[in-house]
Amino acid sequence: MINISRLYCGQVTPGDWLRYGKAGCGERAGEVVPRQASERRPIVVWNITRTCNLKCVHCYNDSGAGKTSNDLSTDEAKNVLNDLAAFGVPSALFSGGEPLMRPDLFELIGYAGQLGLRTVISTNGTLVTPDVADMMKGRGVSYVGISLDGIGPINDEFRGVDGAFDRAVRGIRNCQDAGVRVGLRLTLTQRNLRDLECLFDFFETEKIGRACFYHLVPSGRGRTIADEDLTHAQSREAIEKILAKVRLLEQGGRKTDILTVDNHVDGVYLYLKLLKEDAGRAADVWKLLTWNGGGMYSSGVGIGCIDSNGLVHPNQFWGHYTLGDVHEKPFSAIWTDTDEPLLKGLRSRRTHVKGRCRLCKFFDACGGSLRVRADLHFGTPWAPDPACYLTDAEIGLDAEKQDCLRPCGELFKMPR
Repeated sequence: MINISRLYCGQVTPGDWLRYGKAGCGERAGEVVPRQASERRPIVVWNITRTCNLKCVHCYNDSGAGKTSNDLSTDEAKNVLNDLAAFGVPSALFSGGEPLMRPDLFELIGYAGQLGLRTVISTNGTLVTPDVADMMKGRGVSYVGISLDGIGPINDEFRGVDGAFDRAVRGIRNCQDAGVRVGLRLTLTQRNLRDLECLFDFFETEKIGRACFYHLVPSGRGRTIADEDLTHAQSREAIEKILAKVRLLEQGGRKTDILTVDNHVDGVYLYLKLLKEDAGRAADVWKLLTWNGGGMYSSGVGIGCIDSNGLVHPNQFWGHYTLGDVHEKPFSAIWTDTDEPLLKGLRSRRTHVKGRCRLCKFFDACGGSLRVRADLHFGTPWAPDPACYLTDAEIGLDAEKQDCLRPCGELFKMPR
């Protein structure tokens, strides 16, 4: 995640203790601020069910009504939570499918709270009634992320169900009325790029404090709309719009928590922009970016996933590669297996990445971005991230360096 509010506008936000190793920035009593990003335990995205009441075109795990999975029983799920708490994970993020369709969700959330685990819910918002929001508050849910991908019909087209937008808006308001911290989750595609202005207007009108703009990862059903991914030029346009809007909100006295997700190149782009605007601020941002390490300490380090079958993956988009099964082995044991080849590679990326990423002068800040996107596009997790929209000139890849890549077959053809 790239925290635009923190990096571009200098606003302190609740996740800074974990994202940048800053004490006094959202950590709770007993939570240890990591000394180094490489020491972080993973936030665990748990797809607690594959069942969903919507049919989102970009669903990364192909969830929906009647979709079968090898769900863990309530007792098995509690054993997983015991393990996660003992392992020291900073948060369990209950996702799906639609997690609110799992009957024992709040029993599990309450149990996690007893163990001292932070709990987060990622939902489409359509089932968040006032009673559900009150239960979230009563069980101590620390944050609820509600997915919206446009205003009105644009969102409903994404979600595959008419009326999904209006129901999600009611869910947002119900969370706010119950005193539950709530924010938006949005996936950037060509369908909604033109809608960013309206989305920010909605953000401001509804007095929402947090929003996460995800770059598309073409996994699951997301493969079917891969051609709707932003071009490199459109990615630059999107980040420019987001930066401008966050700056305007900050100048208007609004405290925000705006992030972009799944493309660590955004941090480098922001840094290059600051170099022209405020060199001193840029130097401070470089320190934060390099402490975090971008993708270097994300998948397989600071983020992990348990899917609805109980299978463990380096992140929620890597469903085609399994590290282990929590039906058979604790998550902590799977995660600390030093012989697992993909985990080993993800934790020593510098010796594995190829092509322009290997020679990029910003590697320390970006870390090669999202390895699963490289795997999905090029068939190897060590190729360049195809969503990198920085030019060869911007990353310092001159003709001489390109000549160095050619003999070893590392001149990957990047999309535009």
